[in-house]
Amino acid sequence: MPTLPSEPHQQRQVAESFGADAERYDRSRPRYPDAMVERIVAASPGRDFLDVGIGTGIAARQFQAAGCRVTGIDPDARMAEWARRSGFEVEVAKIEDWDPAGRTFDAVVAGQAWHWVDLVAGARKAAEVLRPGGRLAVFWNGFQPPDELAKAFAEVYRRVLPDSPITAAAGRSAAEIYSLGAAKAADGMRETGAFGEPEEWRFEWERSYPRDEWLDQLLTQGGQGLLPEEQREQLLSGIAAAIDSHGGRFTAHYTTIVSTAARV
Repeated sequence: MPTLPSEPHQQRQVAESFGADAERYDRSRPRYPDAMVERIVAASPGRDFLDVGIGTGIAARQFQAAGCRVTGIDPDARMAEWARRSGFEVEVAKIEDWDPAGRTFDAVVAGQAWHWVDLVAGARKAAEVLRPGGRLAVFWNGFQPPDELAKAFAEVYRRVLPDSPITAAAGRSAAEIYSLGAAKAADGMRETGAFGEPEEWRFEWERSYPRDEWLDQLLTQGGQGLLPEEQREQLLSGIAAAIDSHGGRFTAHYTTIVSTAARV
């Protein structure tokens, strides 16, 4: 259950928690639809890509498979090291402070990461490193379980984490939450004056999850892996029971949302 705090880029303890278990993150986090990758590549003037918040390289590997040369930056050295195992050049930095050393790119992309960036400063730096006509494309996977299971999940969060922002967002779909984040990203692009009018692209797809696969991913979401052990176990057991009551697996509907604009 994702949540975007009002100033997420200031929530560094969450943003930099993912590297504590980079192997789990890489194993369990969903990939992005091929149609999205293909559209971003087709809309960019070339194949030199910068991946902001490359993480373990999930999106980068997909762009690489599509014929792109991908350079990464990430503020977490543990995530950067994992991405390097796939052969990527990765520098440890936040994009707002990063020195590109004169390098330019055909596209700047960010998967499940741009809400950790100062939206105006990040877009401004992207514009600085993009070639004319280059594209900034930031994107999120918005997850939605079946309605009955969504209600059961929300009840578990209310019981275990009554004061959490995750619980406050439990009644809203992830696609709705990330659509708001995409709109804010578009506003940041507009404020720089360096981009054409931003567009929002959407891609719908589904994935089936056995109980244990969902529990594995759960600990990589929104700081939930940082919970005290007792709360973490209560959360996992509650979610497990909800999935078991649903037959032990479920099909999640995903909406992948892209906020994108071309440099003028």
